[in-house]
Amino acid sequence: MNKGSLKIKTSSQRELQDITTQIAAVLSQCSTVSGVLYLFNPHTTAGLTINEGADHDVQKDIITALSHIVPQLRYRHAEGNSPAHIMTLMTGSSLMVQVEGRELVLGTWQRIFFCEYDGPRTRSLHWKYIPDTAC
Repeated sequence: MNKGSLKIKTSSQRELQDITTQIAAVLSQCSTVSGVLYLFNPHTTAGLTINEGADHDVQKDIITALSHIVPQLRYRHAEGNSPAHIMTLMTGSSLMVQVEGRELVLGTWQRIFFCEYDGPRTRSLHWKYIPDTAC
């Protein structure tokens, strides 16, 4: 199988959840050893990013900074979660990660994070593996 979905359960209103291990496990289902893994988050109040995973304070700092950059104002959106929509614009909804030898090609400190901005919730994350082809 070269595509599928993962369930991600978040526990806070705003959090960066390290999903690198879950994403790496997806590669065991792929038939070729090299390619690109495409990740798509179909939610408008959650994002995806790659950032430092060695120091958990970095994740907290990112949430603090985003909360400062996107304050709770008198938005017109009736649900009251406009900051979550705006934060999603800042991190984006998809990622592409290079794969070599069925391993994610990430920097020394890099991890893949699901960014929850309107939780806690159970979310879906879709993935598709695109294998290398000869030129």
